[in-house]
Amino acid sequence: QVQLEESGGGLVQPGGSLRLSCVASGRTFDIYTMDWYRQAPEKQREFVARVNRDGVTTVRDSVKGRVTISGDFAKNTVDLQMTALKPEDTAVYYCRAFVFGGTYYWGQGTQVTVSS
Repeated sequence: QVQLEESGGGLVQPGGSLRLSCVASGRTFDIYTMDWYRQAPEKQREFVARVNRDGVTTVRDSVKGRVTISGDFAKNTVDLQMTALKPEDTAVYYCRAFVFGGTYYWGQGTQVTVSS
């Protein structure tokens, strides 16, 4: 089992920045990738960014240039730095871990609201 806890969400004005953090606990040595997803009201959950144990990152095209993901697998943490935030970035942001063997674990999510 892997437990994930997100933090760092909040209310920010358009154009502002936020840094989300996710800490994993439990069987962390089996984690291969750590991802961020988001779900806006009335919409499906969507992929935002991924980092794997080798340090390779993938970022959703629509947020490239504004979002940076960084992971420290020794500390079992993954951060999502978001800049130039837009109202359409408003969503609950979820951390997800993929472990060897094919199991995914999700955090409870952290709310990000971009509004003036």
